[in-house]
Amino acid sequence: MLTAIVHIDTEADRIPEAAAAIAEIPGVSEVYSVTGGVDLIAMVRVREHEELADIIADRVSKVDGVVRTQTFIAFRTYSQHDLDQAFALGLED
Repeated sequence: MLTAIVHIDTEADRIPEAAAAIAEIPGVSEVYSVTGGVDLIAMVRVREHEELADIIADRVSKVDGVVRTQTFIAFRTYSQHDLDQAFALGLED
C-alpha cells in the first residue's frame, strides 16, 4: 500500500466544496481542512504507484477551486504504538 499526503491550495471561497469533492474521489481516504500554509490536506492510499497520477494529477488537481497541489509520498508509517516501543527503555512503569 502506498500513502501520499497531498497539500492542497484552493480558492478561499471554495474550501468546503473542494474538500467534499476531493473526499469523494476513490483512493482518497481523508481530507482535512487545516490552518497554516495550505488549505486542505488529503491522504491518498493506493496499491500501485501509477494510481497516484490518476488520482492526484487527473482528479484532485482538476476539482473546481483547486489552485495547486504538492504531494509527499510516505516511505514508512509510524503509529503511536510504534513510537512508544521505539522510545521505551525497557523499564517498568
